[in-house]
Amino acid sequence: MSVTPRETIERLLTLIASGPTPEMADMYAIDAVFELPFLPPGAQHPEVGREAFRAHLVAGARIQRFDSVDDVHIHETADPEVVISEYRINGTVLATGKPFDLRIINVSRVRAGLIVSTRSYSNPLAAAIAFDQVEALLGGLVAEQSAR
Repeated sequence: MSVTPRETIERLLTLIASGPTPEMADMYAIDAVFELPFLPPGAQHPEVGREAFRAHLVAGARIQRFDSVDDVHIHETADPEVVISEYRINGTVLATGKPFDLRIINVSRVRAGLIVSTRSYSNPLAAAIAFDQVEALLGGLVAEQSAR
């Protein structure tokens, strides 16, 4: 029995709820592409592939814990491979114990039960506030604007 793209994304959201965990990477194709259009200035863009994503998850687990996922809305599209998911991750910054919640929108393409690409949108200011990086974010934005 084949897994639908929606079921793949639902499984991923279940894993995110107790993540970040390296097992989340198993939901992705070997050569999966990750796009993060709203990365703050100076942030490293993710490398292509499942193992690069796995390394990102391992690093993320050192600084944060996801406690739950809620406010989930999954939208199937006219393209049967594409699923849009909206959700909120509730978590904790490990160094400070500070709680955070991040709203995410992902546009994912799924083939044969594996995610082959994801474009993920979130508010960089919310993440900067959670991780006490507001000054760095604003400094990066000013520097980027000045360079233009």
